[in-house]
Amino acid sequence: MNHILAKYCPRIDFDSYEDFYDNFKITVPADFNFAYDVVDEWARVEPSKRALVWCDDHDEEKVLTFSDISGLSDRLANALWGLGIRKGDVVVLSLRQRWEYWVCAMALCKLGAILIPTTTQLTKKDLVYRVNASGAKALIVLDDPYVIDQVELASPECPTLAWRVLVDTREDGVDAASGGRDGWLDFASLMDGASKVWMRPVGEDATSNDDIMLIYFTSGTTGLAKMCQHSFVHPLGHILTAKYWQQVQEDKLHCSVTDSGWAKFGWGKIYGQWIAGATIFAYDTLRFDPLKLLERIARYQVTTFCVPPTMYRFMLQEDVASFDLSCVENFTTAGEPLNADVTNRWLTATGKMIREGFGQTEGPVLVATFPWIEPRPGSMGKPSPLLGIKLLDDVGEPVEDGEEGSICVTGLKQGHPPGLFVGYYRNPEATRAAVGGDYYDLHDVAWRDQDGYYTFIGRNDDVIKCSGYRIGPFEVESALVAHPAVIECAVTAAPDEVRGSVVKATIVLARGIEPSEDLKKELQDHVKKATAPYKYPRIIEFVEELPKTIGGKIKRAQIRATDEGGAWDG
Repeated sequence: MNHILAKYCPRIDFDSYEDFYDNFKITVPADFNFAYDVVDEWARVEPSKRALVWCDDHDEEKVLTFSDISGLSDRLANALWGLGIRKGDVVVLSLRQRWEYWVCAMALCKLGAILIPTTTQLTKKDLVYRVNASGAKALIVLDDPYVIDQVELASPECPTLAWRVLVDTREDGVDAASGGRDGWLDFASLMDGASKVWMRPVGEDATSNDDIMLIYFTSGTTGLAKMCQHSFVHPLGHILTAKYWQQVQEDKLHCSVTDSGWAKFGWGKIYGQWIAGATIFAYDTLRFDPLKLLERIARYQVTTFCVPPTMYRFMLQEDVASFDLSCVENFTTAGEPLNADVTNRWLTATGKMIREGFGQTEGPVLVATFPWIEPRPGSMGKPSPLLGIKLLDDVGEPVEDGEEGSICVTGLKQGHPPGLFVGYYRNPEATRAAVGGDYYDLHDVAWRDQDGYYTFIGRNDDVIKCSGYRIGPFEVESALVAHPAVIECAVTAAPDEVRGSVVKATIVLARGIEPSEDLKKELQDHVKKATAPYKYPRIIEFVEELPKTIGGKIKRAQIRATDEGGAWDG
């Protein structure tokens, strides 16, 4: 038995979803610290246990055991301590899926420093905002020319930024920062000069469960990103995500495809997976290539696999059946709603269903198709235990089966569930509004059928009101992507003098399909047959790509603002 998982879960195996929902518990010890209590503990008990299998586009490969991660993070903790990084200091990482990310994350955890993951796509403006909003003391980034340039442009406007550390990714081992660049420290040199001996801090330098471990800048679809803060208890909540939704297996490879800058990385590439004893498989690619990804799944014999629905759609543009994916025992998806057509086509190609999961940057998986639940194409599944998930109306009352309601985490006054965020950093007003009452409202709308399955409708502000009808964009989008001409789409409200608003579809066409008026009519007729006729898109616009946040969310608000003739400031 996995002694680490058993330490935090009094009971691991369950007979049914009802048994799981009623009896699953997480034991939260005093002063839990993931780096010491999970990574170092695995290193102590099973020194050769694989933690990470890493590869890249150049067929470079690195395998790190828990002993490797433990030892390397000890040295880095010493190096950062020598720079003056202490408990509560903020450090920003921009490392894509480099193996060094896992070492940095564990070193910061050991120090009690606050980790902020970011994407390598950030501009100078993004960096200035994030560093100054958080008061970041250090940046650790990879040696990408674009990233270096943006950091150097931003640095003069960031008074709290004391250290810039560069991770060299070149095989010749030459420090990219040494070529005439001042003000940079070399990651490898820091490691080489650091002591291997690190002792867990005590007293005021020790971490507690209430301390902040991790901050995500939420990639909202409108306005400036907020700083979503998670305490040191957060990793325990992802036992739900990894063990019971993704169904990771000890010593088997789990692959979630995501950059380290997103909360999906915490969902799928570190916390719950390592508690469950799984080995992380990381394919560090510069851009998503469906053929390369399919080849690596088969070559490395990945056991559990998770990507956003869009990636499944693009993989389905290829000959999926030509790849031997029999090694994968569980396919999962999250990040956006999964259209039923994608599930059905994937089943045809692989013989396996995709299990959907739903959540936010603010928490672990909240609704999912757990092992005891038969997947229903188009449905997210059923609520996770511990979080008191309910669908509430505008006055906070539960809705009946078949009625729309906001997805809410309830019972916060009785106790804060492990994994749920504890507020917004340096923003007590927003924190009180979000988690200061009895429930946290996600502002996502869904409905529940008589069997307890939840179906996503859309964000509160994305629901379309047309001629007295309420139309959820996801249903229309699902109908459209079921047509072979459509690879991706966004459904929004467009202004109309008579109806107030009408349904508009902004569509990315599949490879080789040309836009035409005849195709617009064909798609409109297709939607009329697939769903209630009044929901069909009266306006269709074909585009090369949809506007998206850095985190990959579709900016429906930007489409609406453009259609309304207003300026977009998001």
